Amino acid sequence: MRAHYQLIAADVADRILRAEFDPEAPLPSEHVLAAEYGVARGTVRHALTRLRQQGVVDARPGSRWRVRSAEQSQDPGRLDSFAQWARARGLEPGGQVVATDELLATVVERRRLRMEPGEQVLHVTRLRSLDGRDVMVERTTYPAWMAAVIRSMPDWQSSVAAAMEDRFGVVIATAESTIDAVAASAPDAALLGVPEGSPVLRVQRLSLDAEGRPVELGDDRYVGGSVAFLVRSGDDQGCAACST
Repeated sequence: MRAHYQLIAADVADRILRAEFDPEAPLPSEHVLAAEYGVARGTVRHALTRLRQQGVVDARPGSRWRVRSAEQSQDPGRLDSFAQWARARGLEPGGQVVATDELLATVVERRRLRMEPGEQVLHVTRLRSLDGRDVMVERTTYPAWMAAVIRSMPDWQSSVAAAMEDRFGVVIATAESTIDAVAASAPDAALLGVPEGSPVLRVQRLSLDAEGRPVELGDDRYVGGSVAFLVRSGDDQGCAACST
């Protein structure tokens, strides 16, 4: 059974993920949170310390706790890759392949990637980091014509999109995505160093090249509080998610 501070840490991370707290203001005080959760102030401090270890919140001596990721927002209307987005914010992106499998395409994969029965897809799982901190598990499915391109890249390739464009002329022109919050599975939790069941932000993506040919299916899962997505509304402001 999880300790009180672990449950509180998971709930605070979920509230941060859902933008319940103003990112420009400090979090509620430890005293306020303790009263809200019905626990001692030390339990709340333990929970927030855990979130600081995970890189979700931070606090300077004599100041209140703040969301560490307040300025790490992505605009889902842009097609910046994970690496491009990170470097634009002065962060160092990292990537490491942790699993690769070549399997027969499922019914869903065939439909979305426009493949024929019997064709294979390449599944690649990468662990993505910012400034050395693991923040996202990236699972990408590639159609057969992309398999050789992806297999030619080193496992530590930090920007797959840049390598695809620079070395092979494959350019992602459009993408459509859905964004939601889910609980971290056991494999995700092990890779990201968070408790199983912790909230993670899921971005599911289909990317197309300029000719409308499917390039990849993505399923990215971010540690709660590691990034936020900025969505603009108005004339000609659609919501196609960024490509990673």
